[in-house]
Amino acid sequence: MSFVEISGIKKHYGEGESFVNVLNDVNIDIEKGEICVLLGPSGSGKSTLLNIIGGIDTADEGYIAIDGEKTEDMSEKKLTQYRRTHLGYVFQMYNLIPNLNVRENIEVGAYLSKNPLDVDEVIKGLGLYEHRHKLPSQLSGGQQQRTSIGRALVKNPDILLCDEPTGALDYKTSKEILSLLEHINKTYNNTIIIVTHNDAIKNMADRIIKLKDGQIRKNYLNEEKMAVADIDW
Repeated sequence: MSFVEISGIKKHYGEGESFVNVLNDVNIDIEKGEICVLLGPSGSGKSTLLNIIGGIDTADEGYIAIDGEKTEDMSEKKLTQYRRTHLGYVFQMYNLIPNLNVRENIEVGAYLSKNPLDVDEVIKGLGLYEHRHKLPSQLSGGQQQRTSIGRALVKNPDILLCDEPTGALDYKTSKEILSLLEHINKTYNNTIIIVTHNDAIKNMADRIIKLKDGQIRKNYLNEEKMAVADIDW
């Protein structure tokens, strides 16, 4: 049994003339500790799929199971617990709390976990220790994204869900953030699922999944995995 099992997922929005089929019978297995990249153009369904994995959205048909636990069988209370236990989220636009400093934003993640990592160790590992008392408005985009990753990571989640984590960043900062995710994967053996439209990012993945029009066009293991430092675009 795979660590993440995505089985028969279907999702649509709207009715009648506004009916849009967003995901059509999506099946994916992801192993523990894999970096999985979901690639596809805008509108391909990749962010919707990520939200369904994360329990933020629900599928019309099919199910997601993480370590044998099916989300469709869960009450709202259990689903909240599932998100707290298994998942950390990294968003394109950071979603930090503006009136909390770096340390406090990361502590928010720790409060949600039964088994959090040490907050100061996470802050040091992210290269943010000298910035720990700054508010988000006093940080660069890259520092804000590091804080966002810290908030997700400190929960000690099984899975990090990253929705276009470099979408708002320049090339140099994007490379730094991807290197950080690479380091986190090696250090903590988290399963990392990255949604992106940047084709070059697939080179860092163990598994590459290409979506188009709500369907999987390719799903394969990357036999030529590259270190982020060697990736260029």
